[in-house]
Amino acid sequence: MPPQPPGDGQPSRLQLAVIAGLLWLAGAYLRVPILVAPALAPFIADELALSQALTGTLTTLPILMLAVGAMPGSLAISRLGPRHTLALALLIMTIGSAARGLVPDAASLLLASAVMGLGVAMMQPALPALLPRWLEPKHLALGSALYMNGMLTGEFIGAGITLPVVMPLVDQSWRLTLLVWSLPALAVAAALYLPRVDHGRPDRRPAWLPDWRNPLTLKLGLLLGLSGSLFFGFNAYLATLLDQRGELDMLADALFCYNLAQVVASLVMLKLARSWVGRRSLILVMAVVSLAATGGALVLEGWQAIACATLMSFTAGILLILLVALPPLLAAASETGRLSAGNFLVGYTLAFGIPMLGGVLADVTGDVRHALAVMLAYGVLVLPLILTLDLRRPPDGQRR
Repeated sequence: MPPQPPGDGQPSRLQLAVIAGLLWLAGAYLRVPILVAPALAPFIADELALSQALTGTLTTLPILMLAVGAMPGSLAISRLGPRHTLALALLIMTIGSAARGLVPDAASLLLASAVMGLGVAMMQPALPALLPRWLEPKHLALGSALYMNGMLTGEFIGAGITLPVVMPLVDQSWRLTLLVWSLPALAVAAALYLPRVDHGRPDRRPAWLPDWRNPLTLKLGLLLGLSGSLFFGFNAYLATLLDQRGELDMLADALFCYNLAQVVASLVMLKLARSWVGRRSLILVMAVVSLAATGGALVLEGWQAIACATLMSFTAGILLILLVALPPLLAAASETGRLSAGNFLVGYTLAFGIPMLGGVLADVTGDVRHALAVMLAYGVLVLPLILTLDLRRPPDGQRR
């Protein structure tokens, strides 16, 4: 047996605590820099004279970049390894996010937002690829739940505490607010080099292009599109839906419940990840309930509709974690990065495209419910894929 490099082997409790903290913080930065934009959008639009379309692009462009940047992330993992890739991605994200607070005009703002989105996109496959290097197989599901809890909590705190907490501390400056949220990511990038454990280091440079012959690449991506299009789409159209129904006064409470539900979902998965991840029946249940709750939000009104939307957010959050946690369990360490990258490429392309298609239909008909109906129809269309998922890990060196 070849000697292990210094620092390899079983992590101590202190190392595991450091790893857990780093996974959570890195997960938070998957969403915080994206979700602060909607809160700051009125201030940015007023100073830079942005149109409604450009204001909306502050949020939608980074989501599109989550798909575009998946392949650069996979390439970086194959060349640099997941730890260096995650550190590089955090650096790129910080540069782009902080630069938004320094821009003089709309064009440079969009460029900075695209750079930020690229960094976040590269982080996505790097995190699941890093898990088998840092954690033993029995801890992989918990590791996925940890960084996903950070991500979903990041959605909530980025949208929820920017205006009431952060902006008053920086004299109501949206530019300084962006810097305050962005710069601590540099400390997270540096801290990634504290854990010395490294399980499963590949003997050769792994492939980076998605393996489209692996059915999980497309199937998990299509199902991620179900979860992502429901969550992002409903988030985008909720205000318009309430306004159409004459219930706009309920928007603040509705958004609070809607985003908090995802945090609760991630906390549930922290407790149950080891027993829930890898169970096809639970993926099916969460998808069905998400779609049923979406239908309820379409046909009901008032607090009943908001309760349905909140239930959809909760189950879509659990579904997201159940899907994202699969690549580290089902693929070899050298294959995890490109499987995850393929999933995110497909999933976030759909999470961007399906709500946009629905919005086009709503513009034609004048009824925002048709936008939500498009997302519901897509979910029903791909639902049978869950029954075909093979969640058994194949023997090393064999394809599915």
